[in-house]
Amino acid sequence: MPEVSTFRLYLLRAMYALIAVGLGITIWPGILDHPKDLALMRGVVRSLLGALALLAVLGIRYPIKMLPLLLFELVWKSIWVLAFGLPLWLGHQLDPDTQETLTACLWGVVLVPLVMPWRYVFAAYARIPGDRWASRAVPAAQER
Repeated sequence: MPEVSTFRLYLLRAMYALIAVGLGITIWPGILDHPKDLALMRGVVRSLLGALALLAVLGIRYPIKMLPLLLFELVWKSIWVLAFGLPLWLGHQLDPDTQETLTACLWGVVLVPLVMPWRYVFAAYARIPGDRWASRAVPAAQER
């Protein structure tokens, strides 16, 4: 497995901290004190982003073990930018809220790839064999 430099570990920790603090400031107040008639999907999005913030705190302590969290961050933001943000921008249909979301997602799409230890990610997730699909152990009932 390739070694991840100390500098890269600090960059990863800074990214996790940015996610945790940013979402902590913007999302958690809306989780802790929300209107009773909050739309279903707004509640789902807040819950998902709240979980992301809490898991990002773990990333500060375990930056390598939590790399899938940064991959998730990169993928969902890229999907949103390409499927929703970019078409709205090209159609000159961005309202202020959507513009704010597009800007936040673009920061993630730019920053996450810069801090990601890509050699390690490739070695850890693409080169090694996947886990087996079935247990090799013989069930107790068949041993008799």
